[in-house]
Amino acid sequence: MSIIYFILVLGITVLVHELGHFIFAKKAKVHIYEFAIGMGPQIFKFKRKNDETIYSIRLLPIGGFVSMAGEDIENDNNVPKDKQLCNKKWTERFLVMFAGIAFNFLLAITLLFVIGLASGVSPSKPIIASLDEKYPIYNSNIVVGDQILEVNNHNINSPDMLLLDLARYNGEKINLKVKHKNGKIEEVTIEPVLVHKDNNSGYLYGFALDNTKTYGFLPALKYGFRKTINLVEQMFVTLFYLAKGDLSIKNLAGPLGIYQIVDSAASAGIISIIYLIAYLCINVGFINLIPFPAFDGGRILFLLIEFIKGSKVNSKVENTIHTIGFIFLMILMAFITFNDITRFFN
Repeated sequence: MSIIYFILVLGITVLVHELGHFIFAKKAKVHIYEFAIGMGPQIFKFKRKNDETIYSIRLLPIGGFVSMAGEDIENDNNVPKDKQLCNKKWTERFLVMFAGIAFNFLLAITLLFVIGLASGVSPSKPIIASLDEKYPIYNSNIVVGDQILEVNNHNINSPDMLLLDLARYNGEKINLKVKHKNGKIEEVTIEPVLVHKDNNSGYLYGFALDNTKTYGFLPALKYGFRKTINLVEQMFVTLFYLAKGDLSIKNLAGPLGIYQIVDSAASAGIISIIYLIAYLCINVGFINLIPFPAFDGGRILFLLIEFIKGSKVNSKVENTIHTIGFIFLMILMAFITFNDITRFFN
């Protein structure tokens, strides 16, 4: 079942992204050679009547693509010029590139809204609900009901951001700026404790956050948007921490790592699977916003350059840059997969 869930989770995430590109390319009357879910050899394909597009499923459920005429070359001699992406209006080309990102975010917001309706909504701020007397924090000035405002002078506006910062300072003393119920703001230093359990070990600080649920249509709707924004912000900060070296690239997960996450989520129930799909959709949307060659964001960057300068960028130069970026990504993916395998056998 974990393998089936894995294929469904990745398949839905990729399908929605590529469907965005596909719909807007069809709307712009771009000739589409193939709409594929997965990578590698084709295991299933079909063609509709009066439609030039091949619809296929490929062996490896780790991606997908929409192959469009005039996307990677300036002119495709096999297709009329007016059906090639490179000859479409600037707005049409921009929408085709951006649609995949937009569809990922829209699905994430929708799924998080459904989760909020079904399971209720937790507080949006990190508020301490309990303290464990076995940890140093119990004897500090922090009390139940305090809101965490900062970790080591970094603003904390959500439980997600708090968890990210705790991972960043794993094992270190941290300074928490908290707001007491009476409105007084105080800074307190707390120390974690190394805990061993079930052949695993990790540092714990000895507090839990308020998880009181609020139910209703409006709280769920707000949760869908707020959670998406919080996770995007968290990913920006994660990228910043990776660039600074505060987080190791070994923390990134590839297909095998995602499979292990899916396996854990599956044992926790269907809500966890839905949340994971939403999270991966936000992840894919965010990554494709990055203005890096071979990503949608890289292609959008060249479109913005074209808009500013008033003329197209040399297609050979652009394609060369995208190819170099793609090679770099494949090297990075190989490194991440190696780390996944190492973690798996450890």
